[in-house]
Amino acid sequence: MTHILFVEDDQTIASAVEFSLTREGFDITLSSRVEDTRLRLKKQRFDLVLLDLGLPDGSGYTLCKEIHAAGDTPVIILSAKDEEVNIIMGLDLGADDYITKPFRLGELISRIKAVLRRRQPAAFEERTLSLGGIRILANQAKVLKNDQEVILTAMEYRLLLTLLNHQGQVLSRDQIFAHIWDVNENFVSDNTLTVYIKRLREKLEDDPKNPVLIKTVRGLGYMIGN
Repeated sequence: MTHILFVEDDQTIASAVEFSLTREGFDITLSSRVEDTRLRLKKQRFDLVLLDLGLPDGSGYTLCKEIHAAGDTPVIILSAKDEEVNIIMGLDLGADDYITKPFRLGELISRIKAVLRRRQPAAFEERTLSLGGIRILANQAKVLKNDQEVILTAMEYRLLLTLLNHQGQVLSRDQIFAHIWDVNENFVSDNTLTVYIKRLREKLEDDPKNPVLIKTVRGLGYMIGN
């Protein structure tokens, strides 16, 4: 059974999410404060942490940084702050995904499963990208640039695989949404996708401001390769 720690001080949200995730077969532990969360993380190993940023006794950003530094437990941030700077900050601190409130439970469940699949990937045929010295070892869920591993979050990895599986083809935002989240694309913020594209370029491109690997086709979407 997958054990999830949900850190949320809004009891209405906490109860609704706990009920839905329990029905999906997850084991949920609730916490509403920073210090209580730290104690729970010391006593038990969790497969994933859902983390609200606004907690009564401290910042969720601080907790995210601590969890990331302590090991490889994936973190999904839940926050009403949907500005690009907040999303980037959360990802920089080690979050695997960032979901803005209000969210739908179907979206949350889909993205939890996506993060867990990234951590325990199924076997895929190995793919090689020639542009920019990038290689994807899909059966190991690894991305290499010039033979050095590049650490991607679960959603960055899924986005890269989606583009790779349609190499040379322009994908609209709606098409990308459908492949990445497996839910209705209306659940997903345009701003969030923009951040993930930007992050991928920063990690993979030699010159992120002049990308040659992940290209923007103005008015249509994005493509990888020629």
